[in-house]
Amino acid sequence: MDSSRLLFAFGITLLAGLATGIGGLIAFFAKRTKTTFLAFSLGFSAGVMIFISFTEVLTGAGNIMQQNYAHNIADWLTFISFVAGIALSAGIDKILPSEGNPHELKRVEQMHPESRDPDKPECQGRKMQQSGVRSIRDHKLMRIGTFTAIAIGVHNFPEGIATFMAAMSDVAVGVSIAIAVAIHNIPEGIAVSVPVYYATGSRRKALAWSVLSGFSEPVGAFAGYFILTLFNSDISLGYVFAMVAGIMVYISFDELLPAAHKYGKHHVAIYGLISGMIVIGLSLIMLG
Repeated sequence: MDSSRLLFAFGITLLAGLATGIGGLIAFFAKRTKTTFLAFSLGFSAGVMIFISFTEVLTGAGNIMQQNYAHNIADWLTFISFVAGIALSAGIDKILPSEGNPHELKRVEQMHPESRDPDKPECQGRKMQQSGVRSIRDHKLMRIGTFTAIAIGVHNFPEGIATFMAAMSDVAVGVSIAIAVAIHNIPEGIAVSVPVYYATGSRRKALAWSVLSGFSEPVGAFAGYFILTLFNSDISLGYVFAMVAGIMVYISFDELLPAAHKYGKHHVAIYGLISGMIVIGLSLIMLG
C-alpha cells in the first residue's frame, strides 16, 4: 500500500471533516446567512457526488465485479452492494434521535442580538442567561447542541469512509468528493454552534463542539484503512466501492438537496446541482 497515497487520503478526509469548524466561524463573524450561496454550494456538492457515484465509483465497482464473476452475477452483486450502502446510511438516520437531527438548519442571524426574534425559544434562553438567571432552557439548548454534534458525527462516519476509499482509488475523484463533503459540512457546523453558544455564552465552546463533530470523518478514514488491510483483494474492493456509491447517493438526496431547498432557493439549488455535474465531468475528462 503506497504510504504517500495513504497519507494523502487521510489528509483530505481530515480537512473535509474540519470544515464543520468553518461553519462555526461563519456563525460568529457573519451577520446574515448567505442563503443563495449556501443553496448553490449544497446543490453543487450534490451534483458532484451524484455524478461521481454513478460514472466513476459504481462503474469502477462493476468493472471489478466483471473481472471476478460471470456477467449476470457481477451485475446483481454490484446492484445489491449499492443498495446495501443506501441501507447503511438510512439505518444510521433511523437510529439517531430526532432531537439532534442534523437536517434542522440554523441561521447565523440567531447569533446576533440585533437580528434575533425575542419570541423564539433559543433567544429566550440566551436573554435569561444575560440577565443572570440560569434557566432549564439553557440546559436543554446544550443538550440539543450536544445531540446535534453527535448526530452529525455519526452521519459523517460513512462520509469519511467514502472520501478515504475514493482517494485511495483515484486522486481526482477523492479530491472532488472531499470538496463536496467539506461544503456540506459548513451548515452542519452552524447547526452545532448556534445552540451551544446560546446555552453557554461561550464562542470557544461553540466552536470546539462544531469542530469536534467533524472528527468522525477521519475516524471513518481509519475504518476504510482497516477494510483495505483486512480485505485487500479486488473482489472485496468491488463490494466496498459499490457500497460507497450508495452512501454518497443517499447523502446527496437525503441531506444535501433537502438542505439546499430549506434555504428557500429551489432554482438556485438546481443550478448548483447542474453546475456541479458539469464541472466535475469536465474535470475528470481533462485530468483523465
